[in-house]
Amino acid sequence: MSCDNIDYIIKSAKKILIISHINPDGDTLGSMSGLFSLIKEKYKKECDMLLDNLPAVYEFLPAIKNAKYFATIDKSLVYDLVITVDVAAIDRMNEAKIFFDKAAVTLNIDHHATNISYAQYNIVEPDASSTGEVIVSLAQKLGWRLNYDSALALYTAILTDTGAFKFSNTSVKTFETAARLLEYGVKPHDVYKQCFESYPKNFFLFQNYCLNKAVFLHDDKVAYTEVYKKDVEKFGVGPDCTEGLTEKLRAISSTEIAFIAKEIGSGLTKFSMRSKTADVSAICAEFGGGGHKLAAGCVVKAPVKSAVEKVLGKIEKLGL
Repeated sequence: MSCDNIDYIIKSAKKILIISHINPDGDTLGSMSGLFSLIKEKYKKECDMLLDNLPAVYEFLPAIKNAKYFATIDKSLVYDLVITVDVAAIDRMNEAKIFFDKAAVTLNIDHHATNISYAQYNIVEPDASSTGEVIVSLAQKLGWRLNYDSALALYTAILTDTGAFKFSNTSVKTFETAARLLEYGVKPHDVYKQCFESYPKNFFLFQNYCLNKAVFLHDDKVAYTEVYKKDVEKFGVGPDCTEGLTEKLRAISSTEIAFIAKEIGSGLTKFSMRSKTADVSAICAEFGGGGHKLAAGCVVKAPVKSAVEKVLGKIEKLGL
């Protein structure tokens, strides 16, 4: 879509809502905070931001503490424009879908290859490292002025979704974009420390517990662990308790596919999958999920043990 369209729909909207995906990570939160700052700077408008929760590690993001929450927001609100950031599929909005459905205009900004362009207006760039990178590119095309707040937020989005620039989605453009953001005063070491070195002790104890009970199959080419609500409660960890856990399993030299099966409700299991070469987005798509070739997720309507069996059945068809 043209930049003129984006400028027009934002300029015309009186009430704007930015939506993150459920169980928010650094990319969706950084993109949300960054877009909020850009719109405020350019159009002098305040947007509402909507989350289901806010991991403590991202509380430093500009204006993010002013976000509304699914559990407490007035469900009767109607927005002129609803913008989703890093939301690969409609079901990743969860309860926020009611605002998306009521909005006069919808805009979808994302970088997932499995995104089917579900909004009225769509900016989906699968070659981008992150939604944060997409928004920086959009800002450049539209002539939006970056400042410290927007640069900090968007750098966080890029940093976290590239695994501190070590994942395969990191490109020359990614480094160029990150370098541009540093020009606004962002301190790389401070952001890295905040995102990757600020977890409490119980977080690490919980992750060690999960790793110690990992299961290895197919000559150790498949590694996974199961996460239950009772254990999350026992260790007193937050919704971000599995952050980086799948990557730790994938880091084992023999592992080709790694996943976490997390109990999220009665008969519902959330999968976070990573691989070194296999297309795990195709596996997740079998269950209505998606993502990237080497990093994807889905929710299976079954208890953990049964859900794991279903997913393993799909993995075995790869001939590992």
